Amino acid sequence: MVDLTKLTTESRNPETMNLDEMTPLEIVQVMNNEDAHVIEAIRGELPRIAQAIEWTTEGMRAGGRIIYMGAGTSGRLGVLDAAECPPTFGVSPDLVVGLIAGGEKAFIHAVEGAEDSPTMGVDDLKALGLTDKDVVIGLAASGRTPYVAHALDYARSVGCHTVAIACNKGSVIGGHADLAIEPVCGPEVLTGSTRLKAGTAQKLILNMISTATMVGMGKVYQNLMVDVQQTNEKLVTRAQNICMAATECTREEATEALAAANGHVKTAIVMILNGQDVEGATAALEAAGGRVRGAIGA
Repeated sequence: MVDLTKLTTESRNPETMNLDEMTPLEIVQVMNNEDAHVIEAIRGELPRIAQAIEWTTEGMRAGGRIIYMGAGTSGRLGVLDAAECPPTFGVSPDLVVGLIAGGEKAFIHAVEGAEDSPTMGVDDLKALGLTDKDVVIGLAASGRTPYVAHALDYARSVGCHTVAIACNKGSVIGGHADLAIEPVCGPEVLTGSTRLKAGTAQKLILNMISTATMVGMGKVYQNLMVDVQQTNEKLVTRAQNICMAATECTREEATEALAAANGHVKTAIVMILNGQDVEGATAALEAAGGRVRGAIGA
């Protein structure tokens, strides 16, 4: 039996011993103060986060994937980040994958015992056809989830780069991975409720990993999401705005170029900046590996 009281994520916060007596304003003030520790904790992990991004970018360029794995809140955060990549960056849903102990139903309802399984995570990776080009990122606020630890062992046996993200130093899963990212945010406002600071820390780190990887994959020009998918009215307008920002063209010109490019924002931008037709812009992008800056020679 693991002594959870020795984990920072499970210890009691001296600032909130009278949480049940606080006013709503006092509660949100202390939560806000505690949340400030998250940023500081992550700052100390930036070199390791950058290393993870180098691996994910390298793997993706070779045809690999990012695979997040976790249970409970940690698993849900991985699934969330994976789900947001296709509309934001125009990538296949198979490129960034989120696995949660207990399967998709566990996203809404807890599946009892799933996180303690030593085989379920391995089976989930085998079902994906794991290869050595993939990067497996295990998430566990406590840092001790068996579902994650055993999956990381399997991923290493396949030859994958493996990363553990936990909120306790010297975590168990950190010992099962090539790289351990371990921001320690201090005890939670509500003892043991790791959906709070620990969850925020994991979300911020996943934001960094997926965004920076997609920058490395040429999915961004300047600071614009030039592979955004126009799946609703708001995103149709955003695509026009991106074209206008990147080229200083009018909305009419942006709309016309996007229509000619079949809605592909990067192609429309290159068409406008290079004065090319769709075929010419497409060829320029292909020659530049999908990077707008390379396609326009700037």
